[in-house]
Amino acid sequence: MRFEKTSLPGAWLIEPTPVEDERGFFARTFCVREYAVHGLQTTFVQHSMSHSNAKGTLRGMHFQRAPHGETKVVTCLRGAIWDVIVDLRPASPTFRCWQGFELTANNRYQLYIPEGFAHGFQSLCDNCDVGYLISAFYAPQAASGVRYNDPAFAIDWPLAVTMISDKDRAWPDFSGAPPPS
Repeated sequence: MRFEKTSLPGAWLIEPTPVEDERGFFARTFCVREYAVHGLQTTFVQHSMSHSNAKGTLRGMHFQRAPHGETKVVTCLRGAIWDVIVDLRPASPTFRCWQGFELTANNRYQLYIPEGFAHGFQSLCDNCDVGYLISAFYAPQAASGVRYNDPAFAIDWPLAVTMISDKDRAWPDFSGAPPPS
């Protein structure tokens, strides 16, 4: 696996390095030793997936409040997504900055998202499947988010939003204060 630092400290783009032959290829998508060498989380208590039917579907921007913060590793298993993270760590030099990545079934990239980031994505085609490794159990009372179109972040989404949940559309404006515990 090849680990590439992003412009947001602690977040990584991970590229599997396939071994190919006439049958196709084989590639590791997770290795405790390689993650540990890079100082990354190595325990993921939940593995989840989502499916988006329509191009332009937006999910996010989600995070869990402390003490239930979570690290995620996100992979596009079918189709293509524009995956976005926002640094919500007040002490970070990139606080309130965002970065987007195209994750596709073809490029097989994974995005490592540390605790303290909001995460969301937009489907770039119909019928997208996304896989998640998640370091903490879901705590409904800690579930939170920031609005996908909040001017505090000015995220540049590639497509018009065709579908979004009422909950994701209704997150309040970001106040700049740390998320409540």
